[in-house]
Amino acid sequence: MIKVRIIAVGKLKEKFFLEAAREYEKRLKAFCELQTVEIKPYALPENPSESEINTALKEEALKISEKIPKGAAIFPLVVEGKSLSSEELALKTERLINDGQSICFIIGGSYGLSSDIKRLGEGISFSKMTFPHRLFRIMLLEQIYRSFTIISGKKYHK
Repeated sequence: MIKVRIIAVGKLKEKFFLEAAREYEKRLKAFCELQTVEIKPYALPENPSESEINTALKEEALKISEKIPKGAAIFPLVVEGKSLSSEELALKTERLINDGQSICFIIGGSYGLSSDIKRLGEGISFSKMTFPHRLFRIMLLEQIYRSFTIISGKKYHK
């Protein structure tokens, strides 16, 4: 069974996000070994300077790097990444399953991801819009689930 890891800067706190995440995690057990790793965001002042933001991104990158599984296909989730349809994401997932490779999705914090992390894999964008990170996590879980239902021919996709 393929291993899928989500590394996310920040923690789900709101009950409705936690419940949604648990629901998708439960559904995904039929298709993969899912693990979510939460990274504590670097503490920044209310109006950080560019230098402070860059320091935060570097510090978060160090923590993220420690959690990336060796040999995994890495997908930083970034606005400037490649936009994929659900079917295209499913095709990528299926290829990785066939290759016996694990998958690692990375969600940055409020200021995104450092260029060091972005360079580690193929960036994927869900939209040019900005989403709250906690909501985006649910969207990612849903798309991972949708990918597996497409691969297995389940009716959920339509």
